[in-house]
Amino acid sequence: MIKPLLLDTHVWIWLLAGDERLSPKSTTRIEEAQQNQGLYLSDISLWEISMLASKGRITLDQPTLQWLKYAIKISDIQLIRLLPEIVVESTELPGNFHGDPADRLLIATARILEFTLATHDEKMLAYGKTNRVHTMTI
Repeated sequence: MIKPLLLDTHVWIWLLAGDERLSPKSTTRIEEAQQNQGLYLSDISLWEISMLASKGRITLDQPTLQWLKYAIKISDIQLIRLLPEIVVESTELPGNFHGDPADRLLIATARILEFTLATHDEKMLAYGKTNRVHTMTI
């Protein structure tokens, strides 16, 4: 059985933009997850995108809130709330993982819900190689 897929923030942005950094294999896996209602995004990714837009690191073609609502709708993705279990897990991750709160929350979400985290982030992928979370290289 294929695990549900949790997209890292940048992967969702790439998916929406049709970015070539998503390999055909990755795109197929994401589409399969969408078709099986197994494609997820953490609420923390909405915050990350809002922060990137407010700092001018990304440019959206609409006001941020409007863009987020539209992007959620067209990507047929399910949002994951920051549950107490996820928040606590993010502060108690086993092993050595860096201190970025958003990354810690994404790792914790994948661990608690037993999802596969789709990412291009080298630190997250390295953590996945420790068998503490299931990751997929994008």
